[in-house]
Amino acid sequence: MIWLNVVVQGILLGGLYALFAGGLSLMFGVMRIINLAHGDIAVLGAFGVWFVATTLHVSPFLALLPVLPVMLVFGYLLQRGLLTRSLRAGELVPLLTTFGIAIVLQNGLQQIFSPDVRSLSASAGSITTDSWRIGGLSISLIGMLTLGTAVAVLGGLQLFLQRTGLGREMRATAQDPDTAQLVGINAKAVYGRATAIAVAIAALAGTFFAFHSTFSPASGPTQLIFAFEAVVIGGFGSLWGTLWGGIVLGIAQAVGAQIDPQYSILAGHLVFLAFLASPRSGILAARSAHT
Repeated sequence: MIWLNVVVQGILLGGLYALFAGGLSLMFGVMRIINLAHGDIAVLGAFGVWFVATTLHVSPFLALLPVLPVMLVFGYLLQRGLLTRSLRAGELVPLLTTFGIAIVLQNGLQQIFSPDVRSLSASAGSITTDSWRIGGLSISLIGMLTLGTAVAVLGGLQLFLQRTGLGREMRATAQDPDTAQLVGINAKAVYGRATAIAVAIAALAGTFFAFHSTFSPASGPTQLIFAFEAVVIGGFGSLWGTLWGGIVLGIAQAVGAQIDPQYSILAGHLVFLAFLASPRSGILAARSAHT
């Protein structure tokens, strides 16, 4: 029963990692960009929710309502203002651009909010501490909510890409941007929408991270690593693979922590390296971007 409980906790933790990885997977699938600022953007979203919640004295869930549209606009402007120029300069320049954005965000947040750690668990109420007990299993309410949100976001994004006109434009642009433009698709607008969605998902993930743990302006790089590992384990270009990748990473960390608390992060890294070295490129590696 102990190990079953460990696996359950790992699955719930994997939901958080999958949520972090969703936006990263979308940007890579559509634009072939590995966004090194993804973790810091998530932390920016967490600080935004914290600021609105503490200033207006409202629940963090209500604070999400104004923050997510702002992050959508921020993502769109980020793409049209910076990334669209770097995309024309080769594959390395977008990587360096997102690295620069990460540094600016970290230092900006530190100047505005100081290096102190913060959390949203207290202002969220009992939802972060309540749990269900089924036999010997303990299932946290916030863990289930996080996993359910990850499934809903990734599933909704998959349906959006497959069933809507805008989604089909994203898929066409991801496969061949030059041909897509020949048939009237505005690739720059498509990239802007994809980045806006990815940034909003990152902000949502950052908020749930703040429910689970404390955060500071320096928390972004660690979450970027976990998100990247989830994407690699699941397979580049597969949204459902991202979900499974996050769950595998979460289980690995939970099992490692059960053996020895010091092995938690190491166990996840070892699983990541095993998938990286395998002939397959992930659990559900896609043949093309998000098809």
